[in-house]
Amino acid sequence: MAEPIILDGKFVSMKIKENLKEEIKNIGATNTRPPHLAAILVGDNPASRSYVRNKIHSCEQSGITSTLVQLDATCTQHELMDTIDRLNNDSEIDGFIVQLPLPDHIDEHQVTMAITPHKDVDGFHPVNLGKMMLSLPCYLPATPYGILALLEHYNLSTSGKHVVVVGRSAIVGTPMSILLSRRAKYGNATVTLTHSRTQNLNELTLQADIIIAAIGRVGFISPDMVKDGAIIIDVGINKLDDPSRKRGYRLVGDVDYEGLKAKCKAITPVPGGVGPMTVAALLMNTVESWKQHHIKLK
Repeated sequence: MAEPIILDGKFVSMKIKENLKEEIKNIGATNTRPPHLAAILVGDNPASRSYVRNKIHSCEQSGITSTLVQLDATCTQHELMDTIDRLNNDSEIDGFIVQLPLPDHIDEHQVTMAITPHKDVDGFHPVNLGKMMLSLPCYLPATPYGILALLEHYNLSTSGKHVVVVGRSAIVGTPMSILLSRRAKYGNATVTLTHSRTQNLNELTLQADIIIAAIGRVGFISPDMVKDGAIIIDVGINKLDDPSRKRGYRLVGDVDYEGLKAKCKAITPVPGGVGPMTVAALLMNTVESWKQHHIKLK
């Protein structure tokens, strides 16, 4: 079998950021302000702080203004909701996110519902999810949107293919299954959505032309679960103890990357695959919000 295509999300996301920067530059020639993305970070979770820092750096690379709103881990639900309300009503902010996970005393569902849909650049609000189901203009959830952009860059068709999605979360698995089944250029697939209660998972994954793994378990998708020539999209990002590394661990995905490379048509690495594309999608949604705002002002 030919060498697999390594779906390099780091490279593709950089190309997207370069295109966004040029688009912002061209529209910005009319003296409008640049796009502005804000992030609310509650507490001091090291992983969350790292993710937000990466998003801020990506904004800088794209010509997007960024603002970090830091709240203590002990902040109340009311304080967080007040902050969201302030950003909802700030005309200088085109979109914002609330970095997850949140402390246990915060109601995540209430937070999601409080973000106004036209600034919900993470694409989590029910209004955006509902519009997505109806193929209406909306902000797509960032990770599924990023995966679609990655498939498009590498010209990997989904039409008529059998896609098995492993994991049914509301932010990745479920919206991914809907997007790929829609009547669209990167849709028209027959999609099977699987989860922890699926009894014949191996039988289903062996039928799949494309597997999207988003289950949060190290190396869960093994070579005996995948047919030759399949495309593997690994959404997982897990810490695996590794004393040989300076940090004492390394990041791995939900698939056995080394074991699967030899039999795949294409595969995403971890890190450097889906992760950078999620950030790129967030930026694309922010720029789209900015353009809509700009058009309204003209």
